[in-house]
Amino acid sequence: MPTIVDRRSTRVSGGSKVADPIASEIESTPQKRKLRSSSSSTTEDSRITSDLTPSPLKSSPSKWKSPRRCVNDSPKSTLNANRGAKAVNLSKSPVKRRLSESFLEKPMWNPRDMEQLNGVKEALHVSRAPSNLVCREVENNRILEFCKQAVEQEKAGSLYICGCPGTGKSLSMEKVNKVLVNWAEESGFQAPDTLSLNCSSLSNTSDVFGKILDKITLRRKINTCTSPLQYLQKMFSEKQQSAVTKMLLIVADELDYLITKDRAVLHELFMLTTLPFSRFILIGIANAIDLADKFLPKLQSLNCKPAVVTFRAYSKDQIISILQQRLKAFPYTIFQPQALELCARKVASASGDMRKALWICRSAIEMLESDIRDSINSLDLPSLHGGVSDQQRDCACDKSLIHESNVVRVDHVAIALSKAYRSPVVDTIQSLPQHQQIILCSAVKLFRGKKKDATIGELNISYLDICKSTSIPPAGIMELSNMCRVLGDQGILKLGKAREEKLSRVTLKVDEADITFALQGIRFFRNCLQQS
Repeated sequence: MPTIVDRRSTRVSGGSKVADPIASEIESTPQKRKLRSSSSSTTEDSRITSDLTPSPLKSSPSKWKSPRRCVNDSPKSTLNANRGAKAVNLSKSPVKRRLSESFLEKPMWNPRDMEQLNGVKEALHVSRAPSNLVCREVENNRILEFCKQAVEQEKAGSLYICGCPGTGKSLSMEKVNKVLVNWAEESGFQAPDTLSLNCSSLSNTSDVFGKILDKITLRRKINTCTSPLQYLQKMFSEKQQSAVTKMLLIVADELDYLITKDRAVLHELFMLTTLPFSRFILIGIANAIDLADKFLPKLQSLNCKPAVVTFRAYSKDQIISILQQRLKAFPYTIFQPQALELCARKVASASGDMRKALWICRSAIEMLESDIRDSINSLDLPSLHGGVSDQQRDCACDKSLIHESNVVRVDHVAIALSKAYRSPVVDTIQSLPQHQQIILCSAVKLFRGKKKDATIGELNISYLDICKSTSIPPAGIMELSNMCRVLGDQGILKLGKAREEKLSRVTLKVDEADITFALQGIRFFRNCLQQS
């Protein structure tokens, strides 16, 4: 009678055990391998298990490199977690990645500390010049190279700097002037004297020539019958022995204030740099981009048109970089990344004015300060200036809420933006009753896409959905129609006529962005508008 062979294993000569394929499948299941790896096993079992492991050359990567076979490839392993975080970071834009990293790495600040609060406000003040001017390297290099060439060749020249307000024109010129002086000393050239003028402060446009003359020579040497302009023209037309020994750098800010009806003052000022023995460099700064083409045609005909450097409006990413540069000195997180991005996006789309962005950030900090003061008063805790112990604060409210209240949030920036860009339409929408605001919110959601109008019945459905989601008792369709007519009288909606009230067509007469901007400061409406 034949011997029944054990299906799991059999003995051969030498006492070695030969593994059966079925036993290999059973023994290589994840549960078996996990139990065997966690418990002490014999050397022989370990050898058999290793023999049963498929070779990489004979199996697919999905089999021999599974998460359970390699500890480092486990979803919970540190290496994989870091790899996942890196992948997430790489999927974001550079500015968003920098925002999220700075937000996570730094600890939260304490806005209840008046010293920290005042320090942040001072860093965001318009009058505070940053130590390092970012996002204007190209423009600064062009201005610096122009000045260097004029000093090296001891040759007069003119340059016109133009751009929108708040784009860093005057600040860049201050930085360039300091770099120019250091360069001249290191290179062995004589640094030029500097005369900074704000043309808006001149009582008379022709006074600009007197200011230049005061910087060059003493008034007592001038004949009273000769005007400052005539004296300068004569001095720069004749070779001087020792009257003028240094170059003069004139920075005329708000240059467009010198534009007169005949434009004589502006022409004569630039013409001084073309005289044969002129010794000064003229740099004019103004907002008008077309000033050199529109108001200086005579200079162009004489082939002495000034070189032009244009400062473009700041983009969203540039505004974020500048704000980060100002806040980099603080070892804590002050703004939510989304809050900074909201501020930068709105300012960039409106004007690109960096001064406006700084004002909005300071205003948002004041909103946070007001929230903290209100929360302390509502919790009946000591005042903001008084000492509030951690134990009292933890007992009074949840730690997560306190942690969240330590940073400037999106709603704070939204309120600050509404103050900065307040318009009659925004004011009107913000002063409306709640149900009329819900109607406008419903219309914005309904008109997204290509749809530009809807019936009262369709608007009523959207209105009922919002009221239901927030547990607000809705108004009837007749009352809804009457509220639409009130909004029509205020110029916000346009309501057509129809046989049935619910078939009347409704159209928005204001921009959807104005409604979104006016309502985004309220969390209820912000959540509604963010939903698709």
